[in-house]
Amino acid sequence: MAQYQDDIKAVAGLKENHGSAWNAINPEYAARMRAQNKFKTGLDIAKYTAKIMRADMAAYDADSSKYTQSLGCWHGFIGQQKMISIKKHFNSTERRYLYLSGWMVAALRSEFGPLPDQSMHEKTSVSALIRELYTFLRQADARELGGLFRELDAAQGPAKAAIQAKIDNHVTHVVPIIADIDAGFGNAEATYLLAKQFIEAGACCIQIENQVSDEKQCGHQDGKVTVPHEDFLAKIRAIRYAFLELGVDDGIIVARTDSLGAGLTKQIAVTNTPGDLGDQYNSFLDCEELSADQLGNGDVIIKRDGKLLRPKRLPSNLFQFRAGTGEARCVLDCVTALQNGADLLWIETEKPHIAQIGGMVSEIRKVIPNAKLVYNNSPSFNWTLNFRQQAYDAMKAAGKDVSAYDRAQLMSVEYDQTELAKLADEKIRTFQADASREAGIFHHLITLPTYHTAALSTDNLAKEYFGDQGMLGYVAGVQRKEIRQGIACVKHQNMSGSDIGDDHKEYFSGEAALKAAGKDNTMNQF
Repeated sequence: MAQYQDDIKAVAGLKENHGSAWNAINPEYAARMRAQNKFKTGLDIAKYTAKIMRADMAAYDADSSKYTQSLGCWHGFIGQQKMISIKKHFNSTERRYLYLSGWMVAALRSEFGPLPDQSMHEKTSVSALIRELYTFLRQADARELGGLFRELDAAQGPAKAAIQAKIDNHVTHVVPIIADIDAGFGNAEATYLLAKQFIEAGACCIQIENQVSDEKQCGHQDGKVTVPHEDFLAKIRAIRYAFLELGVDDGIIVARTDSLGAGLTKQIAVTNTPGDLGDQYNSFLDCEELSADQLGNGDVIIKRDGKLLRPKRLPSNLFQFRAGTGEARCVLDCVTALQNGADLLWIETEKPHIAQIGGMVSEIRKVIPNAKLVYNNSPSFNWTLNFRQQAYDAMKAAGKDVSAYDRAQLMSVEYDQTELAKLADEKIRTFQADASREAGIFHHLITLPTYHTAALSTDNLAKEYFGDQGMLGYVAGVQRKEIRQGIACVKHQNMSGSDIGDDHKEYFSGEAALKAAGKDNTMNQF
């Protein structure tokens, strides 16, 4: 952070120019405040993180072991604590991002209360969460640097140089966020306007899906309805224009296809010539051949290869795709998206199965050799059961005796110490590395981890605290672990910014500052 020393000199020059009116201004204090606020705007963040993500994409193309990861967030504090933990355990934030889940915004952030993942929540709540996440990440920088500055003031001799080196080489908590814009919350213009809010809040990467905006469903629920390719491509272009307008020239677009689990479409695509994109979309429709005199009242028909075909239409006025076409539709979706401005793909699947994902990626890479995926390691999957069943099938195919196992009941605790369970757990452990090597997955995320961890930890605390353990339920189950594991927020006053405020009081008021961190502050017990 040579910039720190440069800022001291720059502010000293300003002070001299302004004469005695600035006598009370300390250039080093001003430089510290600048260092603690490296990113002045959301666009600064978007430009900075886009470069990180582009570099990571190139590194993955060269070496598939260099995949990236993230965990979903629903509050700024959650994202902040993740990055503080990552820095504590790994001394780096390299290849580790945050994911902003539309599902969690709907369930936890809407003024309507808990909602399903159906784009019914306020769309501006998503951009507000991006802004909140980066506010907390920037505060984590300020807090950490503030601590180092206080250590610098107290240090002498060689220790001072070591602390200065930490300041000069400070690693920011600010990392890329992959932000979920659902199906765009309306038409392409609505998508463009919302994308601008995302980017202005700091998002360098926006994920959009090919469902109908007003019929949108969670990717792991039934009833999904896709749109023709041209409709989806218009929204991809809208996002690209938003990035370009705001000067984030290397912004990243993730095109998500829900076609694997979507058996319905609301529209029959426009087609002008046989084999064009609209015709390819319509070729997957479940149709029956008929003659003109067989037409019924209000029937919709299409013509293909000289034949009249009637697509099957449901009472909901939706049209049905042929069963078994999901993978082929996914491949077409992905190729088309990459050919028209998307950077990364997301294929929403019904189970975590490397062979299934890899088979589709292999087809996509016949056209786009460097195609890369973002993959949802979803809590909607029963990972234990899925991988135990995969292990069962593999053992059976290898001629091993599986008579001791009931394939339908493999979730049972009675199997936890068996060969099959250990094989399954090892496959779960290596799933991300294996899938990145064999199925083109650049980024692994878990959409809803902290939704589940919050519920689990609260259940454990409630059981103990309101039961026989009383206060020991909190002390043994929470605080003692925080202290022994070095969890930073055990000093919750510090985490909330109390020490930063004390520093500022000293900057502003000198010896007259009334500080909170005196000898009577109980935080000193930690």
